[in-house]
Amino acid sequence: MLEITKIKEETSEVIERLKKRGVDMSNQINLVLKLNEDRIANQQKLDLKLTESNQISQIIPKLVKEKKFEKIEELKNKAGILKKEAKNLTLYAKQIEEKIKNQLTTIPNIPHTIVPEGNDAENNIIVSEWGTRKEISNPLPHWELAEKYDIINFKEGSKITGSGFPVYKNLGAKLQRGLINFFLDYNSSAGYTEYIPPYFVNQESAFNTGQLPDKEGMMYEIGKDQLYAIPTAEVPITNIFRDTRILTKNLPIKCTAYSPCFRREAGSYGKDVRGLNRLHQFDKVEIVQICHPNNSYNMLEEMVAHVSELLKKLDLRFRVVKLCGGDLGFTSALTYDFEVYSIAQNKWLEVSSVSNFETYQANRLNLKCISDDRVSTLCHTLNGSSLALPRIIACLLEQNQQQDGIALPKILFKYTGFEKISN
Repeated sequence: MLEITKIKEETSEVIERLKKRGVDMSNQINLVLKLNEDRIANQQKLDLKLTESNQISQIIPKLVKEKKFEKIEELKNKAGILKKEAKNLTLYAKQIEEKIKNQLTTIPNIPHTIVPEGNDAENNIIVSEWGTRKEISNPLPHWELAEKYDIINFKEGSKITGSGFPVYKNLGAKLQRGLINFFLDYNSSAGYTEYIPPYFVNQESAFNTGQLPDKEGMMYEIGKDQLYAIPTAEVPITNIFRDTRILTKNLPIKCTAYSPCFRREAGSYGKDVRGLNRLHQFDKVEIVQICHPNNSYNMLEEMVAHVSELLKKLDLRFRVVKLCGGDLGFTSALTYDFEVYSIAQNKWLEVSSVSNFETYQANRLNLKCISDDRVSTLCHTLNGSSLALPRIIACLLEQNQQQDGIALPKILFKYTGFEKISN
């Protein structure tokens, strides 16, 4: 969430830049400032009461020696009143803090200055495009290819659980496993430390990375245990660094992890969710960075280049898109989406988002970096998909289909043990 000091010092700019999202947050911002004024005034009253109470506790022993018992009794009564008043002020302070926190959670992150204006995906900007369109006559969509070569069964998954839970089998399962290992090796070779995180998180973890309360409807909840199935490995990996102080010289910290991901995707239906287009359970390899604020946008560009190179190695036609304010995620300051071309569906499918959250997550996490002269500041957090598997597999099948099978990129042979999917 946003820092109160930033809201105080840059009120007009914060309100103006938030308008890029298509929302006017001036009322919420002004309420936070009013609550903060109340918090400061309340703290000043509390400090006076505590100071006066402390002075009394120092005077009473002297009066005992002087045997001024009447005065002692008077001061004790006053100390009792001060204690009660201090207790009430402390309780009120907690209530104000909770109100401020609740209000701050309704305010999204401030878009970076280079975020384009616009209300939806139509206003996103294509930054770059790589690859050429392959000429395939009458290309089959991936769900037909999956059935033809018996590698993914959507009906069996629907029978077992429901729609959006496919069963990978035969070479489809091996392709999935091979891609995961390829992605992890690629990330590790770039300096990312590999993790295997928990696949369930508590409420605090979900709050810290911004899934709660913004994306509550998208998460699967285990109500009895108050746990949530993770929508991405970003959530548990980033929370490893909760309440942490990191020496600036040890930054950036680079992490990667594979995990299954679970998303309810409430309200999803129609042709856009057919096959692997949108699933409730899917596999993804994630990259996360913890950076110093002065270097985070350099690291963001590095991550964009990293994901771009990975897609090039798979020889997939893709484009990089800078999201406009209205399409920007709640916690993000700047996001680049990667979209791979589906030749059979004749449309672009998102396979990765690379984002800089600046201090928004770190403020919730209480995650700071400390310089050599012991000055501390909130870190910047970044994350990206590297990569989400379903749509990668969909486009690999579609872009590489031939009359006698599907010819996979040669770089995957090391991980799959086969170069072609055929009957």
